[in-house]
Amino acid sequence: MKSTLTVAVLAAVSATAMAASPMFNALSYNPKQIKTGACPTVDSVTDDLKVLEQYTNQVRIYSLKDCNQGEPVLRAMENTTWKIQLGLWVSNVESVYEADRTELLRLAGIFDFTKQVSAIIVGNEAIYRGEQTQTQIAEKVEDIKATMAKIGLDSIPITTSETWPSIDQTLVDAVDYINMHAFPFWEGVPIEDAQDTMFQHIYDIQKIAGSKRVVVGETGWPSDGGNFELSAPTLPNEQRFMKEFICRADLEQIEYVWFSAFDEAWKPTTNASDVEAHWGILDGNKNPKLSLPMYDCTGFVPNSKPDEPSDSSDASDELSGLESEDHSEDHSGASNVESKDSESSGAMSLT
Repeated sequence: MKSTLTVAVLAAVSATAMAASPMFNALSYNPKQIKTGACPTVDSVTDDLKVLEQYTNQVRIYSLKDCNQGEPVLRAMENTTWKIQLGLWVSNVESVYEADRTELLRLAGIFDFTKQVSAIIVGNEAIYRGEQTQTQIAEKVEDIKATMAKIGLDSIPITTSETWPSIDQTLVDAVDYINMHAFPFWEGVPIEDAQDTMFQHIYDIQKIAGSKRVVVGETGWPSDGGNFELSAPTLPNEQRFMKEFICRADLEQIEYVWFSAFDEAWKPTTNASDVEAHWGILDGNKNPKLSLPMYDCTGFVPNSKPDEPSDSSDASDELSGLESEDHSEDHSGASNVESKDSESSGAMSLT
């Protein structure tokens, strides 16, 4: 009888575990209120985290001063097990970086960063947007490293976040780990080729990374909107890319941040494809877009890994090809920054 009961209990536990949604390493999170884009409050962030705790225990944000979002997010995480990757926004307006840098120091005096902060990310695709050079970003990374060391927080990893073709040896040497973005959707590839496209980029960066770890700072696939070349934004494609990427990343022990937590109706539709509001794992009502579990790695067999990463010169050639297209907006799905009054105040708004 005891044996039968034990088997029944184990079976029930196993069934419950299978029904639970797998955890994401981390999710890209914009704390702005998802229906309106209004600035966050401690209560609104707390509500978001209660929903997101089913899927992850770590989020990444992109600025501290925009909407003064840093403080309510850190306040909502106090006395919890949440981890956060803090972003400092960098553009071609230096006062924007300086404002985030100042806010970082202020918040470090209020909160215990050693409990919640898992990384500090200096800039998001500023090189891709043509607003900074690799040397300029490397200098800012070194600046934040020195600043954190002075206040006894040199144990927190510091990096930047860039599209994979923008990463060169200058950046590799400056950061504590490489944080690369890659979106096969924005390369216009069919979903059948997305897995191989994604991992080839990872292998290219690993080739120049030396002993430093390579983390995928952003990747994802939109569920709705217009096609981008051969890339189709559909829910089945989002789920397929999610499974193929995450299951393979887990097998190869590659950390990642999935883009993104929520669909955001306030996002602009003026990009090369009207997909910006549809990258979330959760819809605009904070409900899962996919049935749970969102992906299942049972029996997953990844595509064959190439013997060697492609030559780094190939990456440069591909970058040239991508930049020659008319992609003036930010196609990573990440938050854009547009200047409200850059000449007078340097005030910026993440959109």
